[in-house]
Amino acid sequence: MADTVDTVIIGGGVVGLACARALAQVGEVVWLLEAAPALGQGISSRSSEVIHAGLYYPENSLKAALCCRGRELLYEFCAARGVGHQRLGKLIVAQGEGGAPELEALKARGDALGVPGLTLLTEADLRQKAPALRGTAALWSPETGIVDSHGLMLALAGEAEAAGAQLVLQTAVTRLSLERGGVVLEGTSAGAPLTLKARRCLNAAGFGAFALARDVLDGVEGPYYAAGHYFSYGGQAPAPCLVYPLPEPGGLGIHLTLDLGGQARFGPDVAWRESEDYAFTADRECFAAAIQSYFPGLDPERLSPAYVGLRPKRVGPGAPAADFGWQAQSLEDGGGLLHLIGIESPGLTSALALGERVAAHWQEAFA
Repeated sequence: MADTVDTVIIGGGVVGLACARALAQVGEVVWLLEAAPALGQGISSRSSEVIHAGLYYPENSLKAALCCRGRELLYEFCAARGVGHQRLGKLIVAQGEGGAPELEALKARGDALGVPGLTLLTEADLRQKAPALRGTAALWSPETGIVDSHGLMLALAGEAEAAGAQLVLQTAVTRLSLERGGVVLEGTSAGAPLTLKARRCLNAAGFGAFALARDVLDGVEGPYYAAGHYFSYGGQAPAPCLVYPLPEPGGLGIHLTLDLGGQARFGPDVAWRESEDYAFTADRECFAAAIQSYFPGLDPERLSPAYVGLRPKRVGPGAPAADFGWQAQSLEDGGGLLHLIGIESPGLTSALALGERVAAHWQEAFA
């Protein structure tokens, strides 16, 4: 490998690929380094594959801005390139009298952010829309959808390479340092020692982003590992759209989503772990009980373990939800280093907007 590169991106998940595409398309010479033998095998491959509308996040947060912009870009991108997706819509279902104010607050937040079409439903409205569901009220979000995440990453990789980006696999970066003229990256490539210098570097390494950021920044906490189990559901789906309960600490609750073939899937829960551990440990009966709060006709015998996803949290159990981490370091003699830390949900929805924002930052701050 060359000793010096203009721009290096660490991490070949959906965010790294979107940023590689965006930077290459504005003329940057980009190398993307991915530790695994294939792209998108980590966090990006184990999500709900939901295109979020953007109504959960504080008004002035990066999550709100990037999710709303990312949703628009993602639907346009998928439609133009034949990437599988569907704008199915979502019901957020409340149980009991106390749920209605929470739905109203979610609608008010979404309205303030410009999320289109949010509508409060009564119990009668809900029964008409999805007779198998139970709830005292619901919020309808027509802009929520699903996407083929693997097809999306293939399309992003193809466009990044077409614009000149080099996508380098089996190349792990384990240490960063700053010196005059750029960022020094150390690690391995195909098992051999690697030392590489980049004038500009993007740290989008998922769980690995935290340790790399600590090499050059103070006060970086995490990662905290929030595992989420998913069960597939045999037979007909209980609703023609996505169905969510009200949000819970650490996540959005065990919800129903559908794949592009109409197969139903439930998840994720929140199970805190000490490391990047993908073992499936969820109890089916406990999982079923949570789902039956809004889908009482659930047959637990039709639930089959599917997979476990992990979210790279910046804060641990009991702490208020954290925003996306965006830490930029400009170097005195030009260039710089940008860390994307804790890019969890809605990271998939936000990926194209993150690429757009990173490309603008590159040209404004790291020119």
